[in-house]
Amino acid sequence: MTEGLSPGGTSHSPSPVASTFNLKPTRQPMLWAAITYSSGIIAGTYLWHPPTSWIAATIAFLAAALYFLPKRNWLAASLALGAFFLTGALQIQLRGSPTSADTTLQPYADSQQVEITAHVTRDGKFREAGPSEIRQNLDVQTDEILTATGSRIPLHSGVRLGIYSPTPSTESAPRLFHYGERIRLPVKLKLPRNFHNPGSFDYESYLAANGIAALGSAKAQDVQLLSGFSGNRFELWRTRIHSNIVAKVHALWPPPQAALIDAMLIGEAAFVDRDTRADFQRSGTYHILVVSGMNVTILAFVVFWTLRRVRLSDIPATLLTIAFCVAYALLTEVGAPVWRATLMCAIYLGTRLLYRDRGMLNALGTAALGLLIFDPRQLFTASFQMTFLCVLIVAAIGLPLVERTSHLYRQALAHWDADDFGPSLPARVAQFRSDLRLIADRLARFIGAPWSLRLVRAITIISLSTFELLLVSAVMQMGLALPMAYYFHRATTIGLPANAAVVPLTQLLMPAALLAVALAYVSPLLAKLPALLTSVVLQAITGTVHGLGDLRLPTCESPRPRCSSSPQQLQR
Repeated sequence: MTEGLSPGGTSHSPSPVASTFNLKPTRQPMLWAAITYSSGIIAGTYLWHPPTSWIAATIAFLAAALYFLPKRNWLAASLALGAFFLTGALQIQLRGSPTSADTTLQPYADSQQVEITAHVTRDGKFREAGPSEIRQNLDVQTDEILTATGSRIPLHSGVRLGIYSPTPSTESAPRLFHYGERIRLPVKLKLPRNFHNPGSFDYESYLAANGIAALGSAKAQDVQLLSGFSGNRFELWRTRIHSNIVAKVHALWPPPQAALIDAMLIGEAAFVDRDTRADFQRSGTYHILVVSGMNVTILAFVVFWTLRRVRLSDIPATLLTIAFCVAYALLTEVGAPVWRATLMCAIYLGTRLLYRDRGMLNALGTAALGLLIFDPRQLFTASFQMTFLCVLIVAAIGLPLVERTSHLYRQALAHWDADDFGPSLPARVAQFRSDLRLIADRLARFIGAPWSLRLVRAITIISLSTFELLLVSAVMQMGLALPMAYYFHRATTIGLPANAAVVPLTQLLMPAALLAVALAYVSPLLAKLPALLTSVVLQAITGTVHGLGDLRLPTCESPRPRCSSSPQQLQR
C-alpha cells in the first residue's frame, strides 16, 4: 500500500476532493406540503365545517406565516403547512362525495329485453366464453332506448356489453366493433352488483368511475351496424394508433409472446391467459405484466440517453423526452398510474434544467400535490396509495441505504487508473480501493496490467449493482407487504429473488420491443434483430416467473372476512 507516498516516505497531503457522502438529510418542502395537504383531505372527509370557516382559517394561517417569516422561519414554515392542511380540508368538502352512479337506466335493467341505439366508446376485445363460444367485450353509450311497449326514450348512459357468437371458423370471423361506430341491438340490461364480503373489490364504484351504469348481453347476429360516426376525433385517432401498434406486435411475435408484449409495452392485457396472470401474481412480479410507472421510467431513460448520445443539448433532449412520455401515456389505456409517472418524470427532468441536485422526494411531493389538487378523492384509491408508497419507500429508505453502503464504495472506482487518488477518499474507501488494486496487480501477472484493472473494476461494478438491486427490492417487498395483504389479500414470499431476476431483464426488453415495433413501420427486415432479442429476454422472464409460480409455497394469502349478510341479501 504505497499509494500517495513520496520518495522520502512521507505521504502527500490529500487532494481537495471531498466525499460526496453526506449523512445530513436534504430539505423536502414539497413532500411535507403534500403530506399536510393529504392530512387535510382526510380531516375534511370526517370533520365537516362551513366553507367560510376553512377559508377564514386559511387566510389567518397565511397572514401569520407572512408575519413571522422575517423573524422565525421555522414558525412561518409550520404555519404555511397548516394553511396547506386547511386548504386540503376545504377542497375535499367543496368537491363533495364521489360521483354517484348513473341511475337513468335502472328502470330498464330488469333483465328484460330492450332495443338500444348506441355508439362505441371503447374498442371491442375478443375473449373465450366457453368451449364453442366467444365473447366480444366493449363499452357503448346509449343514444336511445326502445322499450317493450314501443316507447322511444332518449338516454345517454354507459353500458358494458358482452356480445356472444359461436367460435369462428377460418372462413368467417365475427366483426370487431371500433370506437365511434353506431350500432342498434336488442339487449338484456342488468345493474352491476358487488359481492357482500367485506374487503372485496368494489366493482360498482369501479364501473361508475368509468362511466358505466349497466351491464348488457346480446347475440352477435342481432347487432345492426348503423351509418355515421359519433364521438371525438382525437380519441378516434388515438384508438386507431393503439390498435395499429397491437397489430404490429402480433405480426412480429407469435401469439403467446405477442400477448405478453402487448401487456408490457402498451397496456393491452386482453390476450393474456389466466394461468399466466396467476403465475405473475404468485411470484410477486405482476407489476411487470402491466404498464406502470416503471415502464415510463425505463423508456424515458432510454430516450433521454439516446438523444444525449446523438449530441442533442439538454433542453431539446428534455423537452423531447417529456413529449415522448406524454405520447406514450396517451397511447396506453392504463390511465392514472401512467399519467402519475409521466408527471413525476416531467417534474424530475424539468428540475435538471434549474438545479444541480434533483430530489426524488421533492418531485414525488410535487406530483402528489398536483394530482390531489386536481382530484382530492384519488387519495383514497389503492392505485394512488400503492404508487406513491412504492416511490416513497425507494426514495426515502432504499436510496439512502444505497448511499450509505454501495454508493460510498463506488467512489473507490473513480479515476481508476490514477495512482494518487486514494488519499482523497475516506479511510475505509481508500482501503477498499487499495485492496482492489492489489488484486489487479496479482492478476496482471497472467493477463497484463490493463486487462486486470478492467476486469477487477467490471466485477466490482457488477457486484455493487447486484447488491443495490437486491437491497432496493428487499426494502420494497417489506414496505409493500402490509398494503398488499390489505388490498389484495396476498403477500408474496419470493418477490425478492423474482424481482431481482426479472426487473433487469425488463429494462432490456422494453427498449428492444419498442425499437422492434418502430422499425417494423420502416422495414420488417430491420425489425427482426430487436424482435429476436426481445423474444430471448421474454423467454428468460417467463421461464423465471413460471418456475417460481409453479412452487406451492410462494404466496401467503390473508383470509377475507366471512360474509355476514343474510340469505335474502345474498339472493339479491
